[in-house]
Amino acid sequence: MKKWKRNLKGKTLKTAAIAAFMLIAGLSANAQDGNAGIQQANQQVRSYFDSGTSLMYAIGAILGLIGAVKVYSKWNSGDQDTSKVAAAWFGSCIFLVVVATIIKSFFGL
Repeated sequence: MKKWKRNLKGKTLKTAAIAAFMLIAGLSANAQDGNAGIQQANQQVRSYFDSGTSLMYAIGAILGLIGAVKVYSKWNSGDQDTSKVAAAWFGSCIFLVVVATIIKSFFGL
């Protein structure tokens, strides 16, 4: 009886060791290469650039309209700082367009 228990215990230990080895081998086979993950992240971020630049152009257009109304109302009311507001408005619109274009060309899109 003792002999049977020893054999069973040894077989159980061998079976557990084989199962653990297969589990570790299976996990390492499913692990991805780090470079593949970085490349996938790079492609996903680059795919957002077109949407992002379009969004920047849309925000620039909205801010341009708001700034134009602001400059027009100051001009009609006869304020002294109309030229300062107009220059700031025009500069911010140019900045948004230039930044969107530079970001697009900087990343090669």
